[in-house]
Amino acid sequence: MKKTQKRKRFLNSWITALVSISLVLLLLGMLSLVLINAQHLSSYVREQIGLTLVLKDNVKEVEVIRLQKVLNVGNYVKSTRYINKETAAKELTEELGEDFTGFLGYNPLFASLDVKLNAEYTQSDSLKMLQQKFLDFPQVSEVYYQKNLISLINENVKKISLVLIVVSILLLFIFFGLINNTIRMLIYSQRFTINTMLMVGATKNYIRKPFLQRSLWLGTSGALIADSLLITGIYTYKKELSGLISINDLQIVLLVGGIVFTLGILISFISTWLAVNKFLRLKFDELFY
Repeated sequence: MKKTQKRKRFLNSWITALVSISLVLLLLGMLSLVLINAQHLSSYVREQIGLTLVLKDNVKEVEVIRLQKVLNVGNYVKSTRYINKETAAKELTEELGEDFTGFLGYNPLFASLDVKLNAEYTQSDSLKMLQQKFLDFPQVSEVYYQKNLISLINENVKKISLVLIVVSILLLFIFFGLINNTIRMLIYSQRFTINTMLMVGATKNYIRKPFLQRSLWLGTSGALIADSLLITGIYTYKKELSGLISINDLQIVLLVGGIVFTLGILISFISTWLAVNKFLRLKFDELFY
C-alpha cells in the first residue's frame, strides 16, 4: 500500500513538473517567435510610411499609368496606388461627412499616387533623396509626406527594439529559473534516496545517471508538448498574425521549434546536474534544512 502511494506521489510530481516545464517552454517559444520576427515587425511598421505624389492637372491617365509602372519596378517602392480626382473627392467627402464639391461648385483636388516604400528606404535621408527623385518626373508637381511622423516612427522603432532585447534577456533568466526550481523541487523529494545510495558506496556518476536520463525525457517531452501547442496556435490564428509575424515561412516555424526543443533539453539537463550535485555534497544532517 505504501509502495503504491509512493509511486503515485512520484508519478504526480513528474506529471506536475512536465506540465510546468511545457508551459514555460511554450512561453519561451512565443518569445523566440517575437525575437526572430522583430525585424519583420520593424519592417511592417516602416512600410506603412508612404509618400503622396500630387500629379499635375493636365496629366493624361496613360502617362500616370506609365509613371506607376516605372515606380513599381524600382527597388525602393513596395506598392503604388493611383487616386484620380473623383476618388480623392469621394474619400474626402466620407472623411468630412459632407459633400464639399456641391458647396464649392467644383472639385479642387488633384489626382495623386500613394507610394509605399520598402523598409530600408524609410529613413529621413533616403526620403529626402526620393522626394527630389520623384519631383524630377514631369507628371509630378509636388511630393508630400509627414516628416515629423516619420521621424517619430523611426525613433520609436529603435526604442522598442532596445526594450525588446532587454526584456527578452530578463525573461530568459526568469524562464531558466522557473524550470530550474521545478526540477530542484522534484529532486529535493528524493534527497534521502541520494544520500542512502552514497552511504552504500554508489559512485556519484552512478547516482547522477538515472536523474539525468529522466531529465532528458522530461525536457524532450516538455519541448514536444510546447512545440505542438505553439505550432497549433500559430496556424489556428494564422490570419490574425499574418501582419505581425512571418508565419508563412516554414523555416521560421521550424527554427522556433528547434530552439524550444534544444533549450528544453539543455535547461532540464543543466538544472538536474546542478541540483543532484548539490545534494551529493550535503551531509545527512543538512538534508533536513
